[in-house]
Amino acid sequence: MSILRGWTLHGDGRNVAPGEVVAPGERLSWPRTFGIGMQHVVAMFGATLLVPTLTGFPANTTLLFSGLGTMIFLLLTRNTLPSYLGSSFAFIAPLTASAHYGIGAQLGGVLASGLLLIVVGAIVDRVGKRSIDAVMPPAVTGAIVALIGLNLAPTAVANFQSQPLIGAITLACIAFSTVATRGMVARLSILIGVIAGWVAAAMTGGLADDAVERIDAAPWFGVPQFHTPEFNLSAILVALPVVVVLIAENVGHVKAVSEMTGSNLDDVQGRALIGDGIATTLAGSFGGSGTTTYAENIGVMAATRVYSTAAYWVASAFAVVLAFVPKFGAVIFTIPAGVLGGACLVLYGLIGMLGVRIWQENNVSFTDPVNLTAAAVALTAGVGDLSLSFGAVTLGGIALGSVGIIVLYPLMRWAYRTLGEGRHARSFS
Repeated sequence: MSILRGWTLHGDGRNVAPGEVVAPGERLSWPRTFGIGMQHVVAMFGATLLVPTLTGFPANTTLLFSGLGTMIFLLLTRNTLPSYLGSSFAFIAPLTASAHYGIGAQLGGVLASGLLLIVVGAIVDRVGKRSIDAVMPPAVTGAIVALIGLNLAPTAVANFQSQPLIGAITLACIAFSTVATRGMVARLSILIGVIAGWVAAAMTGGLADDAVERIDAAPWFGVPQFHTPEFNLSAILVALPVVVVLIAENVGHVKAVSEMTGSNLDDVQGRALIGDGIATTLAGSFGGSGTTTYAENIGVMAATRVYSTAAYWVASAFAVVLAFVPKFGAVIFTIPAGVLGGACLVLYGLIGMLGVRIWQENNVSFTDPVNLTAAAVALTAGVGDLSLSFGAVTLGGIALGSVGIIVLYPLMRWAYRTLGEGRHARSFS
């Protein structure tokens, strides 16, 4: 389908028959397409704005580049891969860890991550998906994802302890919404918990004294706040391991859409990575957080059986419009520490458990001493936030754990096969 030719109307444009799906190159009637597009906005909105809330980035700027990034992604994949590019939770930990360098250095890390993802995408587009598996097998990928999520667990705990009642209310609402509800409510559990925590804080005096004044002072219309990136090697090295998470999420997204639509999308995997990389690079160049393909929007597609990329154009356009409403950003930045603590106890843990899921789904065996030892060292370095300085460059737990396992794993695998395996059997059961 040509990018400029539009979408074919599915059936009568009103209904989706049992067993059928609306393919990426099709659409329903425009009123229904707009409605489904708005559902995608609702699905991505809470998580996309939560990332700048936790990192101190401009919320409206992040929203702007999530919308623009989605448009770029759709163009590069020629409207064949429905996806929304929202803020990646994986950036929360490294951006927080490098906050003392300032937002310019943080943006430099985001920009560098985007450029690296573009390079990876170009390689995959040329060689194929097997190039990813060769450099980062599941044992390595799972460990890096897990340590990124768990690295900032102490920060979540500190925020929670600053307002334990508010944190507990937030956490309880998230947990209840996740397990006791279905459909869209369950998918918005984080947003629901944050809103409930904010309301509880407002009722108990937990908001900042000037919170209401700041919201009232913010205009309804205005230009997003832009920043210029700076290139600090330490901040960049902290951020680069996030690329592993972005690759894992992107590849998983393409696989999920392929299965749901019954089409083989392997040929667009490289362009999907390049699109995500360009979107992240663009965001880092002007003040937004890095992007990733959103599982929340996969849920909307699964529920509606509508995979039309036309709905994603609607969602991305609406996100761009909302970015020029500063009052939204003002509301976001009144969220108190206890609420962030309750939400982050879940969010950081979920990223960590995503690493475990990568191991589980790929049947990574921890009776294998190489898998066990490499993962153990990487996780301890990451969770314990091991930091070492090399001249003017300081590597924190995320960078050391990630770089360490990427270098250590193939060396250990070679040594085990060459020197250990067959000479003496070892079992870590």
